[in-house]
Amino acid sequence: MDIEQLKSVANAIVAKQKGVLAADESTGTIKKRFDSVKAECTEESRRRYREILFTTEGIERYVGGVILYDETLRQSTRDGVPFAKLLSSRGIVSGIKVDKGAKPLALFPGDKLTEGLDGLRERLAEYSQLGAQFAKWRAVIEIDERDIPSAYGIRANAHALARYAALCQEAGLVPIVEPEVLMDGAHGIERCEAVTAQVLEAVFSELDAHRVVLEGILLKPNMVIPGMKCPRQASAQEVAGATIRCLKRYVPAAVPGIVFLSGGQSAEDATDNLNAMNALGAQLWELSFSYGRALQAPVLAAWKGQEENAAAAQKAFFTRCRLNGLARDGEYLRSMEGAA
Repeated sequence: MDIEQLKSVANAIVAKQKGVLAADESTGTIKKRFDSVKAECTEESRRRYREILFTTEGIERYVGGVILYDETLRQSTRDGVPFAKLLSSRGIVSGIKVDKGAKPLALFPGDKLTEGLDGLRERLAEYSQLGAQFAKWRAVIEIDERDIPSAYGIRANAHALARYAALCQEAGLVPIVEPEVLMDGAHGIERCEAVTAQVLEAVFSELDAHRVVLEGILLKPNMVIPGMKCPRQASAQEVAGATIRCLKRYVPAAVPGIVFLSGGQSAEDATDNLNAMNALGAQLWELSFSYGRALQAPVLAAWKGQEENAAAAQKAFFTRCRLNGLARDGEYLRSMEGAA
């Protein structure tokens, strides 16, 4: 394990104004998104869509890393250039989703546990050969207003995240550690903060026990936010205050960067909330983004699976990248949306 190389890659991904494009949707997930704009979902249409994203002019100013899916890491441009090589030529680091999804945790109704540790060492070696320099594993933490998640459900997911992270560093890949407390449900922001605190405390305890070098990871948490069905939604300033308070209590300063997931927020809300956090001033870690839908929803709406819309799709993608780059510096204004 080359610790200096891990640190170098992690810091490159969250360099000034930069964040992560999460383009690691499974075949089933991207089909749903293609269906929403009535686009055909074939291996070629998926390849072409990703090519439109990755060849957008100027995104290297705002995108430090891209998380790929197994299929995508093996694909190439129309000219035969592997996507990982294309991204590298633009100074963008390629990563790979390596978990195999969350399944119900036996005997713990409501809890889920992410699978995929079996054979992971071998898969990481192959992905490294294909050009990946970091990986991602998502733990799904269901939440209700009182009983879920269980203490054991939190601990089991924290343990799996730490095992994954240790295997990544052994293989020379930077692990993105993603414990996501879902924003489904009617719970308030206080309940989300309490559960997020429990999850982060357990995750970093397990990472320490597994000897994971924190300087060579990135954390991808949820923002502290009310459930979507909560009658009282929080302002960007409330989300920023609660999130930063929680992170300061449980995330060590050794972690170089925190790349938030959007978790079902609109593109505008995800950018606004990130901006509010950075507007509070410099923190112990870089505060950035690792967005999927929040970067891509406007792109899909512009593209609609039609080649004649490729330029419009790229314009929409660059706009979202630029606005989130501004949010990295606390310089985004909601009024920019109409003028973008």
